Amino acid sequence: MVKDTGGRRETSSRRKFILAGGAVGIAGLAGCTGGSDGGGEAGAGLDSGGDGDDGGDGGDGGDSGSSDPMLTDASEFDPAEPNWEENNYLMTAVSENDYFQGSQTDLENMRNQDVEEIAHGSPPRELPDDESEWVDPDPLIFVDKPGESGQTQYQDTIQPLLDRLEETTGRTVEWQPVDSNAATVESFRAGRGHLGDISTGTSAFGVNLGGVVPFAVPISPSGQFGYRLLAITRDDEHDIQSVNDFARDDVTVTHSEPASNSGNQAPSALFDQSFDVTAGEDYEREFSGGHDQTARGIAAGDYDAGPICSTCVDDLVQSTEDIEYDDFKLVWASNPFPPGPMVHRYDLHPDIVEGIKEATIGTDWTDTEYAENTGEAEYVEIDYKNVFNDILIIQRYNGVEYESGNL
Repeated sequence: MVKDTGGRRETSSRRKFILAGGAVGIAGLAGCTGGSDGGGEAGAGLDSGGDGDDGGDGGDGGDSGSSDPMLTDASEFDPAEPNWEENNYLMTAVSENDYFQGSQTDLENMRNQDVEEIAHGSPPRELPDDESEWVDPDPLIFVDKPGESGQTQYQDTIQPLLDRLEETTGRTVEWQPVDSNAATVESFRAGRGHLGDISTGTSAFGVNLGGVVPFAVPISPSGQFGYRLLAITRDDEHDIQSVNDFARDDVTVTHSEPASNSGNQAPSALFDQSFDVTAGEDYEREFSGGHDQTARGIAAGDYDAGPICSTCVDDLVQSTEDIEYDDFKLVWASNPFPPGPMVHRYDLHPDIVEGIKEATIGTDWTDTEYAENTGEAEYVEIDYKNVFNDILIIQRYNGVEYESGNL
C-alpha cells in the first residue's frame, strides 16, 4: 500500500516520493498478497519490478534456440515472486498462471487502506441538500465505456444488467455506447448520462469533470479482479530484457492514450520510480491510440516495446486468430490495479441510486449469461478515496490536471 506524505509532485524527471522510512518508489500499488490466483507477495509493492538491473543469467532460457539468456520457461514462473530482475517470460507464463488479474485479498487491501483524504483532485460530489436539484430521469441513460480500438461493446452482452436495472429502478434504461473515454466523461458532464461504467484511468476525470460517483467494482467468476500493467516486447527481441532497455536510442516505445492508467499514467510514474527511466525524456513516447493498437503494433514491428493492460491483451488474443500469447515477451509486471468502476451521477434521486445498487451490488450474477459474457459475476461496494488512492497518487505524481483536453 502507498503511504503518502501529501503535497503536489514536481514535474521534473527523477521525481521521488519521500515516504516514511526514506525515499522509495510507489509501493503496493493496489494490493499485495500472494496466492494461486495471481496476487503479488505481501508488501512487495514495486519490489516486484526489481531495481532495474538487466544483468544476470536468469534461468535456463525457455527457448533452446534463443539468444536471450534471461528468457525463462513458463514452468518456472512463480506468481508470488516472478523475480523480474533475472527473468523474462513469454506471455504464456502469465496466461497459464492466472497472472492477468489480482485476488480478492488484493481488493480487500485496497478497501482497507487508511486514507484520510483524496490524494489528487476533488472527492465525488455529494447529493445536493436541496431536493429540487435532484434528477429523476426516465429513461435512465447507461453509458458504456468504449472497447479497445474505439469499438463499442455489444448491447446484447450487457442487456441482462439493463433489464435488471429496469426492474429495480422502475425506469426505462437505455444503453449509450461511446467511442472514446473523453466521450464518456462528456456524457456525464452534460447530464446526458446517468449511470454506467468508466475506465480506471478515466475515473478521476469523471469525478472531477463529469460529476460521477464510483460506487462498485466487478469481481470475475473465478474470484479475481482488476488487471496489471505489463511491460512487453516481441518474443524475438532478445536484446530487450528490462524496462531499462526502453531508454536505448534504437528502441521505439509506444504508450496507448494519455489518460489511460496502464497505457500511460502508471508506466510514466512507475518506470521512473523503479527503473529511473522517464517517459518523454529517456525515450520518445508515441501514442498508439489504444491497447489493441499497442499489441498489434508491437507484434507487427511498428513498435519495439511498451506498457499494456494485461486483461486487454488477454482479450485480444482470445478474440483474434492472428495474435498469440507467445508473440510477446514480458520484462516486468506491476501489482494489480482496480478495474474500471460502476458509477452514477451525484445528483440522481436517492431512490434511483438505491435501485442501481440493488441491481449491481445486490445481485449475484454467478452462473448467468451476463457473467459468462462480461466476466463479471458480482459487484463489490467501494469507497473511491481508498480503492483509487494509488491511481490518484500516480496521477498527482505525473502532474495530471483534470481538464477535458487531457483525456
